[in-house]
Amino acid sequence: MGNPVYLALDVPQIDAAKDLVSKVKSHIGGVKLGLEFFCAHGHHGVHEIAHLGLPIFLDLKLHDIPNTVAGAMQAIHVLEPAIVTVHAGGGRAMMEDAKAAASNGTKVVAVTMLTSLDERDMARTGIGGSAHDQVLRLTELAHAAGLDGIVCSGHELKAVHKQWKDGFFVVPGLRPGGKATGDQKRVVTPRQARDDGASVLVIGRPISRAEDPLAAARAIEATL
Repeated sequence: MGNPVYLALDVPQIDAAKDLVSKVKSHIGGVKLGLEFFCAHGHHGVHEIAHLGLPIFLDLKLHDIPNTVAGAMQAIHVLEPAIVTVHAGGGRAMMEDAKAAASNGTKVVAVTMLTSLDERDMARTGIGGSAHDQVLRLTELAHAAGLDGIVCSGHELKAVHKQWKDGFFVVPGLRPGGKATGDQKRVVTPRQARDDGASVLVIGRPISRAEDPLAAARAIEATL
């Protein structure tokens, strides 16, 4: 692929979202639309952003019984997303059905562990061990289920790349050097993630909330 940067549109208003994408589109490779945007604007909103000419990553993190997830995947065929996320925690059968129901041009990737979580959060939900080990376990499960790849933090990227040589790896929680991490706990720089094998770099606030989003996008692209 070309530019691996997908802009995470954490802007709930369509006009503001379109304006932001239009400003930076020559310095990004695609657009990630998450739950906030999708719940506010649905299919119409996705079509509006898609008209700007960049691939769409629907970060819906589908997680339900296999039949329900398969039905949801079929319902978004018309949107022609380049990438869709499901939660690896939904289990192998759910992931298998999600992949089977996806359109041919859509990569289905499994979210392993949210980058806002750490070992303390894991322990509170009854999961023992390290974040690293949990990500590797879920990566193995996603691979066995026939998915295209996974979502993980840059901290686990080298290990999962070694475990799954030809996997498609989406890395969120990226922050250019010196930037605030906000609610992200396990972060790396875009350059480090790219060097370690990331296929897609998801970057939101460092661009969308910058004083000059165009300059911020251009500066990040220049490091890759």
